[in-house]
Amino acid sequence: MLKDKIAWITGAGSGIGLAAAQALAAAGATAVMSGRRAEILTSAARKIREAGGKVEIEALDVSDAQAVLDAAERIVRRHGTIDILVNSAGTNSTRRFWSDAGIDDWNKVIRVNLDGIYYCTKAVLPHMRKHKGGLVINISSWAGKYLSGIVGPAYTASKHAVVALTAELNMEECGHGIRACVICPAEVDTPIMDTRPQPPSAQARAKMLRPEDLGRTILWVAEQPAHVCVNEITISPTWNRFYLGTDD
Repeated sequence: MLKDKIAWITGAGSGIGLAAAQALAAAGATAVMSGRRAEILTSAARKIREAGGKVEIEALDVSDAQAVLDAAERIVRRHGTIDILVNSAGTNSTRRFWSDAGIDDWNKVIRVNLDGIYYCTKAVLPHMRKHKGGLVINISSWAGKYLSGIVGPAYTASKHAVVALTAELNMEECGHGIRACVICPAEVDTPIMDTRPQPPSAQARAKMLRPEDLGRTILWVAEQPAHVCVNEITISPTWNRFYLGTDD
């Protein structure tokens, strides 16, 4: 169903973004992988090609509005449009609480988690409107739906904003055939866990969601027919530490 579709994935060097690129490429889409580290993208893309997938690289810092616009224009020049955008780039700061975070820590999180999604979405919308269709998938968080004592105010605020931004996108753009889905995962065993002041133990991480679980979720959303909008998905591990309590 995704054959000949062009899917642009941010944060694609690792974690959820990489799993999305792998899943979408395996389903026939051309996966355009963006992330800050070109060498990481190159290695990941090589493995996707070896598995038979179509993949390209656009190294990018999503917090740079002009760089985002330039990357989108390059993709459109090559392919004519962008059918699917997966906004997966995200970060948090080790210094994250009111008691220890500084302005730089706040700006780092907001620039990537919220501004980056706005910039990338803004860049693809004119092309999606022109083609009267398109899908935007935004990765928020459990912390975008519920309060948590472990992620800090910048992360919580940014992820709540992503949920609202996605709803606004559907409200304004559904008449142009454009759909948006926000996915709110609880703990996923990705490198962002290493930024916690006290990273979870190996035993705890083994019970979390895995990136490939989110890859399959993203693929399921992408494979829905054009008249179906999956507005929001909340997904968690069965052993959910937001219910059970955490030791970090």
